Amino acid sequence: MKTSSRFHSVPLLLLALTLPAACSRPESKTSAPPASGAPTAAASHDIRGEIVSLDLPRKVLLIHHEEIPGYMPAMTMEFTAAGIDLSTLRDGQRITARMGLPSDGVFLLTAFQVLASPPDPVVTAATLALRQDTFTRGKNAYREIGETAPSFTLYNQDGRPTPFDHFRGKRVVLNFIFTRCPVATMCPASTAKMMSLQAAAKKAGVENLELVSISFDSAFDTPPVLKAYADARGIDTAHWSFLTGPETAIRDLLAQFGVIAEPGENVFKHSLATLLIGADGKILHRADGSAWTADDFLKRL
Repeated sequence: MKTSSRFHSVPLLLLALTLPAACSRPESKTSAPPASGAPTAAASHDIRGEIVSLDLPRKVLLIHHEEIPGYMPAMTMEFTAAGIDLSTLRDGQRITARMGLPSDGVFLLTAFQVLASPPDPVVTAATLALRQDTFTRGKNAYREIGETAPSFTLYNQDGRPTPFDHFRGKRVVLNFIFTRCPVATMCPASTAKMMSLQAAAKKAGVENLELVSISFDSAFDTPPVLKAYADARGIDTAHWSFLTGPETAIRDLLAQFGVIAEPGENVFKHSLATLLIGADGKILHRADGSAWTADDFLKRL
């Protein structure tokens, strides 16, 4: 009997050792995002996706994002975005952002950026024509007072292709800016003077006047950024267009309008010019710098 007991003790011990492993659940793989507060491999993740819809009252975006390798499959989720005016966005825009941990079941996005949409064929064709025109003019690319302003098509603050010919028959006051300009006496002053001119012209009953501000920081100043820039200043964009577009088109316009803008460290080193263009498209007046006054342009109008 002792022999029998001794021989059965080893299988029983092996069975005891293997039971915990046999009864434990294998780690499950799920496509659902981790619960709020659950530990993750990283506190944040880069995402790319497309805006499906906007819930402005709740300040929430519904985004279909691509797979986040090792964390989450592609899916459609609700997000909030830090420091972004959702009214400047629209359905179908492609975005990139940094996704943090969820709060109350909604993920927070930072470093939010709208990606450039596929180029509009009209803008592409106009950009090629402008490139050819600048090349043909060569050293005479700069347009003097009395010459006709160049033809071009850019995107306005609403993302719509806007040909300069759209303003024919109207008088145009045009300048170049970039929204991140940190020097108070440069772009901010130029924009403030354009605002003063718009108000003065309206008060004086001036008709057929359009204001145009072209950004030379096209990589950052996308249409939603320009719209937010105008909205933050309470600018009436009914007759004031903020334009952006392909970098080559912007560089050609800078050359033809005689404006210098060279990228530096986080800023542009640039000059300023504000031009008055007649209803026939000819350049009538030019003010360099930001020392011009609204009254001066108003008299010329």
